[in-house]
Amino acid sequence: MDIINQIELLHKQGIGIKTIARQLGISKNTVKSYLNAQNRRQESDKPPEEPDYRVEQLDSFLAYCKEELRRKGVTRQILWAEYLKLNPGGFSYSHFCYQLQRYLQSQHATLHIEQHPGDKVYIDFAGHKLSIVDTETGEIKEVELFISVFGFSGYTYARAVMSQKKEDFLYCITKSLEYYGGVPKVMVPDNLKSCTDKADKYEPIINRDLLDLGNHYTMAIMPARSRKPRDKAWVERMVSILYTRIYAPLRNQVFTSLDELNLAIAELLKIHNAQPLQGYNESRKDQFIEYERPLLQSLPQEPYELKEYLQVKVMKNCHVQLHQDHHYYSVPYRYIGKKVKIIYSITYVSVYCEGTRIAYHLRDTRSHKYTTVKEHLPSTHQFVSEWNPEKFLKWAERISPEVHTYISRVLDNKSYPEQTYRSCVGILTFDKKAGRERLINACKRAMDYGVYNYKVIEKIINNKLDRSPSQEVAQIKLPLHDNLRGPEYYK
Repeated sequence: MDIINQIELLHKQGIGIKTIARQLGISKNTVKSYLNAQNRRQESDKPPEEPDYRVEQLDSFLAYCKEELRRKGVTRQILWAEYLKLNPGGFSYSHFCYQLQRYLQSQHATLHIEQHPGDKVYIDFAGHKLSIVDTETGEIKEVELFISVFGFSGYTYARAVMSQKKEDFLYCITKSLEYYGGVPKVMVPDNLKSCTDKADKYEPIINRDLLDLGNHYTMAIMPARSRKPRDKAWVERMVSILYTRIYAPLRNQVFTSLDELNLAIAELLKIHNAQPLQGYNESRKDQFIEYERPLLQSLPQEPYELKEYLQVKVMKNCHVQLHQDHHYYSVPYRYIGKKVKIIYSITYVSVYCEGTRIAYHLRDTRSHKYTTVKEHLPSTHQFVSEWNPEKFLKWAERISPEVHTYISRVLDNKSYPEQTYRSCVGILTFDKKAGRERLINACKRAMDYGVYNYKVIEKIINNKLDRSPSQEVAQIKLPLHDNLRGPEYYK
């Protein structure tokens, strides 16, 4: 679904099939197949139309556009107005730009890229680093500066982070979009290792996590091409400006934490964005607020969170284990034995089977615990979901202090919760099976042995050792445990 969503977003931006295929690391036929299927669905809802002669009219106008765009001050908007004057009822501006871009690519044309409000934001890390000082060791640690800039207004965001790793990179993107208060149509990152799985001279292959972030914000991701400085000229120019407006003012200051450094950067950033542009009465912030912010998409309700992926098999108890935390989450019982995919973040855990989400839980990092939805269990086993240490301790306390002490040791003795709880159930049911007095004596005898499990209680009661004098314990050289065979074994 990540790939399909990006195909849609990139196609809407007028990106060609070949470019989409290279960028997403899939074949052109795959892109064509999806787009053709989408077109068939759309066309099936429309009545048949007469041949559109506007195509020939536009094609004949494109060669003129190529030459005119080389002239100073000529934009696509101006050429589109001229096209409509010659051809009333012609194509919309977006379709005109799309066809013009395809024509220019086929002609291998190089031209100035016109920026549109709310269209593209460019991101990168500065080449030079800032630093903070460790107050305990006195060590100077170099830190990275993330920079994000809108192509139209130049409105800029910057943030210091410890590294260019994926976690820091995606966190900075999320914070930049919150700073802007909206989402552009396209984000253009540089060819960072945290951004692409494969750098390519023409179209890099974007990694899964960045695709996921783009889909979360409904934003197309178009990494700059390797060794193509024009693709990232806006952000590189802004890096040079920020060396003067952030690096230079901070060069003699000492910072002991990232938070302290980022507060200083934020103050200088306000001055930078509010400073009037040369030859204009407006600042970057003024242009952003007036022209770009109204065109941005709204932020989703929840910010993006980095996801991790895990393939597991559903256990017989209707749970899957998130191995990182050693915590168990329930899924509907009909998926027992099936392989499923766990997608989890810092706050939630989702379980998928064949592309369909079958369970969703808030993440719980407590080791060897269960998060269970009652409805996920078969009706005959739903009572198991109510098992917990407090339940068994209260049950034991109602019998006697000795049984309470023994059960508490059983709960501490096991690492696998379900096994522990089943042992407790087995022990406590002897209250009715053998009688309360025998259970109490069996627990006392087992504590003398220093063994805490169901089997030892069962053997003490079955062999009537709970009725033997307590001094006999000293005569037993070997403690009772699960490996003792008993006389029945040799019959």
